[in-house]
Amino acid sequence: MTRFNRRNLIATTAAVACSTLLAAWAPTAMAQSVADIKKKGSITIGMLVDFPPYGTVDASNQPDGYDADVARLLAKDLGVTLNLIPVTGPNRIPFLLTNKVDVLVASLAVTPERAKQVQFSRPYSAATIVLYGDKKKSIKAPADLKGVRVAVARASTQDTALTAMAPEGTEIRRFDDDASAMQALMSGQVDAIGCSTTVAAQIAKRVGDAYENKLVLKQQFMAVAMRQAQPELETAMNEFVAKNTANGELNKLYKKWLGADLPTMPAN
Repeated sequence: MTRFNRRNLIATTAAVACSTLLAAWAPTAMAQSVADIKKKGSITIGMLVDFPPYGTVDASNQPDGYDADVARLLAKDLGVTLNLIPVTGPNRIPFLLTNKVDVLVASLAVTPERAKQVQFSRPYSAATIVLYGDKKKSIKAPADLKGVRVAVARASTQDTALTAMAPEGTEIRRFDDDASAMQALMSGQVDAIGCSTTVAAQIAKRVGDAYENKLVLKQQFMAVAMRQAQPELETAMNEFVAKNTANGELNKLYKKWLGADLPTMPAN
């Protein structure tokens, strides 16, 4: 064997070994079915706990809220036990894609960008995203945001919506979660916050009528998120939402937590 061929053989062998080692250590992204979940006997669901009343914690510091109740209903329908895992806005999709959770019931708004990463069920919830700010600030159109300090939760729907409409000169400050953005508003670090109407209501409960809704940033629909290429699981999630919309169970939970009827949802 020539020196040249020997070097090629060594290089090829090393490349194959390296590929095998990487495959062994790479996160398993295999398709998952309802049968897999039932065989395991449990379903691990990621949810936000900093987005009341959709996701919060109870007096015992356990996950609670509308999403938690939807997750409990889903586990009950599947006949398995539930393992709820708290996630944040920025890490919820990475948690799903690296198999730390089976699905997300985490107030994840359906967007074309996210649909490139995950598979969505039909929507099970909705929220209106607003710009909520100091009453003394005159903000009647996106152009009025120039020079205004606005807090948002990083990588959230409000972040995306605000970034798309804000003119040059808007000072967008990004925080790890809604709770941090809320604190920035209430402490005077910013003039306004991009948030859901439910978060705005929480702020109003704490500080009274110092703030008001300025602009509607987006009407969003939230869905169960799964890893892609899981058609059987997608069908099961769609059937779960359709069934519990038709029988009124989701409306019952929505009224419990939001004090209003579940908005009419798009079928897809």
